[in-house]
Amino acid sequence: MNILLAHNNFPGQFHRLAVELAADPANKVLFLSHYRRKDLNVPKVEWRQVPLPAEENTPSSPRKKYLTLLAQGERFADAMVALRKEGYRPDLIYGHVGFGCCIYAPDIFPDAAHAGFFEWYYSADADTRFFAGNKPVALNTRAENRQSNMCTLSALKECVLGIAPTEWQRIQHPPEFLHKIHTLHDGIDTQFFSPQANKTPLKLKSLDLSQAEEIVTYATRGLEPYRGFPTFYRSLPALLAARPKAHVVIMADDRAAYSGKRKDGKTWKDVLREEVHVDESRVHFIPFQPYDQYRALLRASDVHVYLTAPFVLSWSMLEAMSCGCLLVASNTEPVREVVQDGVNGFLADFWDHEALARRVVACLANRAKLDQVRANARKTILARYALHKLLPRHVALLKAACYLNQAQFPKR
Repeated sequence: MNILLAHNNFPGQFHRLAVELAADPANKVLFLSHYRRKDLNVPKVEWRQVPLPAEENTPSSPRKKYLTLLAQGERFADAMVALRKEGYRPDLIYGHVGFGCCIYAPDIFPDAAHAGFFEWYYSADADTRFFAGNKPVALNTRAENRQSNMCTLSALKECVLGIAPTEWQRIQHPPEFLHKIHTLHDGIDTQFFSPQANKTPLKLKSLDLSQAEEIVTYATRGLEPYRGFPTFYRSLPALLAARPKAHVVIMADDRAAYSGKRKDGKTWKDVLREEVHVDESRVHFIPFQPYDQYRALLRASDVHVYLTAPFVLSWSMLEAMSCGCLLVASNTEPVREVVQDGVNGFLADFWDHEALARRVVACLANRAKLDQVRANARKTILARYALHKLLPRHVALLKAACYLNQAQFPKR
C-alpha cells in the first residue's frame, strides 16, 4: 500500500506511526514536510522537503493567517503534483489538517483514501474565552479563528475519517462532523519514559544538581501564557521561601509556541524576570534537551508542574506521569480528562500563583507519603496511553479508511 503522510514537521506526531507503517513490507511510506528533525530515526520512510512559501507582506493579521495557510497548501500541492507526474498514486493520504498540507490533495489524488489528524478547532470558546475572561472576544480574534479553521473544515468534509488525540480536542470540532473523528492518542513510549528503580542525583550535560535535596521541574516547548508560565514563575518566591533547599529547573526554549509574540518585542521570560525577583542560583533555565536528558530530568523530579489553558494537551504531561512524577497540574479541561485530583496527581487553579505555590510546597513536604500517587500516574499511562497498545489501533483505523473509501467511492 502506498501511504502518503503530510505534516508541517517531519516526523511530528506521526513519528512512531510512520515507523510502524513502514515496517510492514507491504507498505511504502512517503512523508512530505517543510521542516525535518534530524535527531530522530525514521527508518524505511522516504522524506521529501516541501519548500516554504514566501512570507505574505500584509498588515492584516487575519488575512495574513489565511494567505499563509493557502500558500502552504499550494506548496504541498506542487509537491503532490510532482509525485503524480512521476506516476505515484497513494492508496492513503494522512495529514495534519491544521497546516493546510492536504487542502488540495483530494483534487490531485481523488481515488486515495483521505484521513486527517484533527488537533484543534478554534472558536470563541475554550482557550479564546479562557483568556478573554468577561471581556467580549475581539472581532480580529474571531476572524483569525475563522481563518485558522478554513483547512480543517475542508478536511472534515473530504476525509473518510479523522483522529483527535483526546476527547477534549475532538469535541471542539463542529458537532455535525464528530461522527467522523475518532479519539486516539499518539501514544507514549512507556518503556523509555519509565521510573528509575534507584533514583540518582540530577547531572545533565548542561546542569549539575547532584547536591540538590529537592527539585521542582517545569518542561514545555515555549515560555508563554498558554502553558501557564506567568503563573508558574510568579509562584516561585513563595515556593523557594517555604522550601529553602529546593531548586527549580525550567526546561524550555525562550519563545512562544502558541500564544503569539508580545507587541513590545520582549519574551515572556524577559518580562517575568523583570517583574518577579527570585534567587537565581536556585532557578535554572535550560533549553529543551534531547530525549535522554529530558527523561533524566523527569526521573530526578520531586514535583513536576504542568499548566495549560483549555487547549491541546501536551505530550510532556503524559511523559512525566509515565516516569512516575508527582504531578501538580492546572485544573483545566484537557488535564481533567487524565488527572484525578489526589489520585494520580494534584490540581491547582491555572491563574492562582499563590495556590500553586501552596500545592507544590505541600507535595514536597509530604512526598514520602505520596508514592501511591506516583504509581497511579504511571498506571494511568500504561492503561490508557501506552504506545504499544495504541499503535495497532492507529494502523487499524487507517486501514479502515481505505475500506471506507472503497465502499463510499468505488471510483471517483
